Amino acid sequence: MPQAPDAALTPINRLIAIMACLRDRETGCPWDLEQDFKSIAAYTVEEAYEVADAIEREQYDELKDELGDLLLQVVFHARMAQEAGLFGFDDVAAAINDKMIRRHPHVFGDAVQRDSAAQTVEWEAQKARERAASRKGDGVLADIPLALPAVKRAQKLQARAARVGFDWPDAEQVFDKLAEEVAEVREAILSGDGEHIAEEVGDLMFVCTNLGRKLNVNVEAATRSANAKFERRFGYIEGKLAAAGRRPEDASLEEMEALWNEAKGIDKAKRPVSA
Repeated sequence: MPQAPDAALTPINRLIAIMACLRDRETGCPWDLEQDFKSIAAYTVEEAYEVADAIEREQYDELKDELGDLLLQVVFHARMAQEAGLFGFDDVAAAINDKMIRRHPHVFGDAVQRDSAAQTVEWEAQKARERAASRKGDGVLADIPLALPAVKRAQKLQARAARVGFDWPDAEQVFDKLAEEVAEVREAILSGDGEHIAEEVGDLMFVCTNLGRKLNVNVEAATRSANAKFERRFGYIEGKLAAAGRRPEDASLEEMEALWNEAKGIDKAKRPVSA
């Protein structure tokens, strides 16, 4: 039986060695050996969400562990790529090193140091130049990953189109479009056509996402926050009812709405007062 890689190795080199052992054709782990890029991709996405969740809850001990799980995904993909003769972990690290230096000329070059907003604009411009250099006749939206969460991808599609001038001048026009889409949802409901209703609700969500983008809101993060708020307030309802020996299904909608408003008032009381 093979021994675990030497603890004297640097932590990252030991992790790389552990993954090599797990993928060993003779003595490795059967589950790890069965995996490929596509089967592991779902776990990679899941680990990224668990990192975001730990940050959202400010659980920094958990964050350390979740970052380790995410790092394992990078090492796993790199190991499979190495076995296929594509690239290795060092190539992954070298590529991101080069990219960071290239995209920070104000730190590693002669460019003038500017504020964060200006640097964000320049970062996106540099990314656009890199895409243009690597793209051979593909469209402006061609390389936005299909596997992104729908809201995140919608915002990226909109932002990319905006860079070539396909955008409303300000948020006010988005409100007009929002009203139009709400009317179309109502019209679709009257038709009774399920596919038409789904299409119009999708259009409505797309415009809501665009409104967030115009207001400089990260809609994916804002939606996560709204989910957490809903869970917190509904938990308050459950807690209050449980204290009276009851369950939500035993309460009327009016009772639950009253408790919801209590929870909402508590949230507002905790909100910091603007200076």
